[in-house]
Amino acid sequence: MKNVTITLDEKTAAWARVYAAKHDMSVSRLLGEMLQQRMGELKEYDEAMRRFLSQKPIKFKKPAKGYLKRKELYDRSRLR
Repeated sequence: MKNVTITLDEKTAAWARVYAAKHDMSVSRLLGEMLQQRMGELKEYDEAMRRFLSQKPIKFKKPAKGYLKRKELYDRSRLR
């Protein structure tokens, strides 16, 4: 285990002390668990992103008559 010194503003430090006391733990343990949880979330996200990016891209078929023209795509006359 490593000891780390952190600096908190009074409001944050007070909240951390109260929260830790309610959960029957020290502020040090509270922060350690929060950091471990965050580290796990980031690891899971990185693994999911790596899996997603390793997949082959999806190839979409071109419509039979080709792509819509800009005028057709943004035609609002039927909405009026």
